[in-house]
Amino acid sequence: MSPDPTKKITAPANLPRTAVLLALLVAAVAVVVPALDRSRTDAPNPGPAPTDGPSPGLERRLSSYATGVVADSRYRPPDRAEREALAEGVALYLDGEHAKGERRLAEVDFGVRIVRDAPRDGGGSGRRYAEIADRTDETRRGWGRVYVDLDTAPRYSVQVPHPVADAYTDRLGAGILRGAPGGVLVIAGAHRRAGDGNAADVAHRRDTVFHAVSAELVARGLPAIQVHGYADSSVPGRDLVVSTGAGDRARPQGRTLADALDDDGFRVCRAWEDTCPLEGRNNKQGRLAADEGVPFLHVEVSRAVRGDAARTARAVAAMATAVREWAAGN
Repeated sequence: MSPDPTKKITAPANLPRTAVLLALLVAAVAVVVPALDRSRTDAPNPGPAPTDGPSPGLERRLSSYATGVVADSRYRPPDRAEREALAEGVALYLDGEHAKGERRLAEVDFGVRIVRDAPRDGGGSGRRYAEIADRTDETRRGWGRVYVDLDTAPRYSVQVPHPVADAYTDRLGAGILRGAPGGVLVIAGAHRRAGDGNAADVAHRRDTVFHAVSAELVARGLPAIQVHGYADSSVPGRDLVVSTGAGDRARPQGRTLADALDDDGFRVCRAWEDTCPLEGRNNKQGRLAADEGVPFLHVEVSRAVRGDAARTARAVAAMATAVREWAAGN
C-alpha cells in the first residue's frame, strides 16, 4: 500500500538521525515515482484531452501566445521523423481518430487541449477548437501550434508564418478562423530569425513542422489563406496586397476579398492585375498548393491597418467573406 502523503511520519526518539532521514527519503520516493510514471509520453492511453472552459476569446489566447511564447522562443529544427509524427497526429485528429492522434502526437511531446471561444455576444464564435501544442516548454523548440474547429468538418486552413516579425498577424489568423466555420489554423512558434540563417522562416522552408502540417492539409485539398504584414513604406499608397501566390486557383476568392476591401475604403493592390510588391510567388506553402492545384491566397497587410483595431476588424471581415466561399464548397 502506498504511504498516505498527508499522514505525519514520526520515529522513536532513540532511532539514529541517519535512519530517520533514510526513512523519510524512501517515503517521498514512494509517493513521487508513481506520479512520474503516469506522465510518461509512451503511456498506452493518454486519456481524454484536457478541456478549458469558455475563454475570453481565441484572439486573446493567440495574442498571448505570440507575445508570451513566440517572442521569446528559441528554435530547434525538427528532424524528418518528428515532422512526420506531428503531421500524422494532426491528420488522425482531423479524421476523428482523436485517441490515435493524441498518441502519435505524444511521441514528440505534443498534446491536445480543447478550448472554447467566448460566446458570440462576448466577441467570439462560441465554437470549440482543438489546440495542438507542445506540452513541454514551448520556447525550447519553437515548433508552433495548430487549432482545429471541432464543430464543423475541415474546409480550409489559415496560416500565420510570422506572428511576431509581422506584428499582430496572430489577430488576423484568429479573426478569420472565428469568422468562417471549418477552419484549421497553423501558426509558427518562433520569430523568423530565431534559428540559424533562415531555419525558422517557415514561409520559405520545407523542413519545418509548419510546412509538414500545411502539406498534409494540401494533400486533403484544403484551400489556404496565409497572412503577412509589411512596413507602410514597403508598399506606399496601399493598405493590402492580395495575391494567389504561385498559382491562380484562388482567383475567385481573391476577387471577392479585393472587392470587399475596396467597398470598405481600403486601397488594394491586386497581384493578378497589377505589378505588386510582396506577391509571395516564392512562398513554399503557396508553391506546393500550386503544384497540387489547390487554391492559395497570400495576403499582405500594412502596419497602419494592423495597428488599428477597428481597421483590422474590417479587413478580417473581408477575408472571412472570401474564406466562407471555401467553407460553402465554392
